[in-house]
Amino acid sequence: MSICAITMVYRDHWALSQWYDHYARHLGARNLFVLAHGADRALPALCPGANILTLPRDRLDGFDGLRDRVLNGFQAGLGAVYDWVIRTDADELICLDPDVFPSFAALLGAQERDVVFALGLNVTERPDDPPLDKGASALSTRSGAVFSGLYSKAWAVRKGLPLLRHGVGLRRKVLENYPLTLPPGVYLAHLKYANRAALRRSNRHRREIANSGGKGLPGAAWQKPLLAERKFYARFEELPEQPWDSCATDALARIAAEPVRDMGKGVLRAQNIQFDTRTTLPGRIRRF
Repeated sequence: MSICAITMVYRDHWALSQWYDHYARHLGARNLFVLAHGADRALPALCPGANILTLPRDRLDGFDGLRDRVLNGFQAGLGAVYDWVIRTDADELICLDPDVFPSFAALLGAQERDVVFALGLNVTERPDDPPLDKGASALSTRSGAVFSGLYSKAWAVRKGLPLLRHGVGLRRKVLENYPLTLPPGVYLAHLKYANRAALRRSNRHRREIANSGGKGLPGAAWQKPLLAERKFYARFEELPEQPWDSCATDALARIAAEPVRDMGKGVLRAQNIQFDTRTTLPGRIRRF
């Protein structure tokens, strides 16, 4: 089975290094495709052996829509060469429970449908966590987590299906009854909050984009990223702790129960559920 992974990035070097190390280990660097939204001479050294394509950064109007069109077009082309295409943001790692699926090939080879979702969680740097050494995996020292409906995203497709609005684009007649495939033991670890120093650096770029004055730009979370950051960390520390097994079982049941079928936009996605407990990510999953 042939599997590749793609992402699109602009200057988020710490997150990209996490993405590259994770997927290169599982898929091989030659099967990784990095779309640089603007020239960046640092990328070849950060992603040795990967395929790097540079796109112009002349316009930011309609930022999310433009990004989706570019990625879906490229993704469809890769789908003609590879059996499966994995697509995540640079700060998103798909981690598998090895007791359920030992590899991406084992997981994807077992699928009957053409898109797979993951149970999302925000991995968090806590006040007592040690600093991350240069080149260290975030998951080596970051285990605090809270499940997230927003990040329970579609992440792997075949046969040219497009990814849109954290879900998958489908024809309306298909969308009516298409299941949200959310296998147990499959997690999307969102690393935005796992490194406070890197978050402060990337927030400068988010703020520049959101306040650049164009149309169709990202909203409040990018316009005022420091406020969003403070709210997240404060809320996380106030949440009660719940053991992993019961927390994961509850989150999986809630996300899988009633997916959103947006008939107007032709998108199947998970509900944006905000969970009220935090948990600790087990070592076997962090080491995947």
